[in-house]
Amino acid sequence: MSTQTRDSIYDQAVRITYAYLGPAASRFINRQVRNHLHKAPEDMTTKDLVRLIDWIRLAMSLLTDNSQIVEEYIGQLEQVARGSRIK
Repeated sequence: MSTQTRDSIYDQAVRITYAYLGPAASRFINRQVRNHLHKAPEDMTTKDLVRLIDWIRLAMSLLTDNSQIVEEYIGQLEQVARGSRIK
């Protein structure tokens, strides 16, 4: 059995988001979780991520007109929501 710790859903979402928003990634995900789920980000589950994806898509669409970037980002989040691990 591996002694490696598994990243939380929150950690994975922040890591993916970092590629698109840089250092603002954790603040962005924190705000999405707190405002739309009304819970602590560290308590986020895969079901929560599924619920957040539409909100995140909307927020990203306000930040960029590049729909290809938005869909690439959302696709990675959807993989995590389906249980795939992102490296």
